[in-house]
Parts: sequence; C-alpha cells; structure tokens
Amino acid sequence: MRKILTAIILCTATMLFTACGSTGSSNSQARTTYTAATVKSADTSSDEINDTEKSTNSQPAKSETVSDNTTDAGSNILVAYFSRADENYGVGVIEKGNTQIIAEMISEKTGGEMFHIQTLTPYPTDYDECTDMAKQELNDNARPQLDAGIENIDKYDVIYLGYPIWWGDMPMAVYTFMESYDLSDKTIIPFCTHAGSGISGTDESIKSSTGANVLDAFSIEGETAQNDQQAAKSEVDSWLDGLGIQE
Repeated sequence: MRKILTAIILCTATMLFTACGSTGSSNSQARTTYTAATVKSADTSSDEINDTEKSTNSQPAKSETVSDNTTDAGSNILVAYFSRADENYGVGVIEKGNTQIIAEMISEKTGGEMFHIQTLTPYPTDYDECTDMAKQELNDNARPQLDAGIENIDKYDVIYLGYPIWWGDMPMAVYTFMESYDLSDKTIIPFCTHAGSGISGTDESIKSSTGANVLDAFSIEGETAQNDQQAAKSEVDSWLDGLGIQE
C-alpha cells in the first residue's frame, strides 16, 4: 500500500510540474509577440526651388498622422508644409529644406502639430531636373499624388500652410493637399520661402482654392532661412506676435 501511495504522489507532482511549465512557455510566447509589434515612424527629409526653385521629396514619409512638437495649447493648430532638401537655389546641397526650417520655428512657438506634405513619387535630386519637372507640372496644372494624408483634419481650427515659391506659384502638390479636404471653415496662414519674389500672390490663390479665412502671410528668402537662422527666427517671431494666435 505504501508503494502505491508513493507512486500516486510522484505521478501527481510530475503532472503539476509539466502543466506549470507549459503555461509559463505560453505566456512568454505571448509577450514576445506583443513586444515584436512594429511601429511606423515618419521620415523628416525636406524642400525647395524658389522662384525658379527646385522640387524634390527625398525618402517620403509613410505615416498618415501628424507629428512633432505637440502641446495641449496648440492641439488645434496644424503646421502643414511642403519642403525639400538636396540641391537648392542659392544654398547648394542641403540636408533640411528652407521651408521646413521655418515650419519648425512656427511649430515651436505655437505648439502646432507638424505635417510634411510629400509626393508619392520623389522629385529628382538635381536642381535643373527638378526645376524642369516643376515647370511641367505647373504648365499641366498637375495634381501630384501625395504620399500620406491627415485622418483628423477636423480637429484643427488654424492651419499654417508653408511652401517654397516655384515658378511664381506654390508647388502643385500644395494644391493637391488643399483640394483633399474641406478647409472652408478653417483659418489658414500662409508662409513661404523664395528667391526674391515674395509671396507672389499665393495667399490669394489659397483663399480662392479653399474659401478659408486667410490671414497675413509671411515670406522670407530661402538663403536667410538656411544660412542665417537667428535672423529668420526673429522675423518669424515678430510675424507670429503680430498675428496674436499662439499662446
């Protein structure tokens, strides 16, 4: 009888140990699956072709959500901008586009969320090739397909809209962006970089394209934005203070 009881106890213990081991393995596998989940991040490459400026979108972002510099105070403010790096007018080959530099200054001061307008098909990195492509798009009144969109445009009351001036107008991709949403109830505040043309009437184009309330635009030469950022920031801050929108 003692031998039988001993055998039963040993068998029961073995079964319990095996069951616990299986459960632990299952939980570990579940944790591994969870932590292995991938997270997409937006690339932050940039801009420009000023006046006869060039257009190039290197490494387009894949995210469909806005990003960067978000604060509760600025959660209803969007800083949407088209900008490119690579070879640019007057500044050579750059790592961050002129317009992106200004957009980041605006976002920092207003707390606005940033969205980089990028085309699905990147522009050539060579300046002359980009200039030719931008001119052809202008002549064709093209609407290049964008790489990503904004899912929650309704949450924004104020949109700072930035771009370089290409052949006296906004890049056609900016028109694609504007026409992708109903912006008629928004306040849009344009800003641009250029090579001497100023805003070039693009603020009026924005008004007619969107029906939005368009406030005083800001323009700055691309060379200043790229090579004298302290002076550029002073100009941006003065303009924003005059608008009285940021906290």
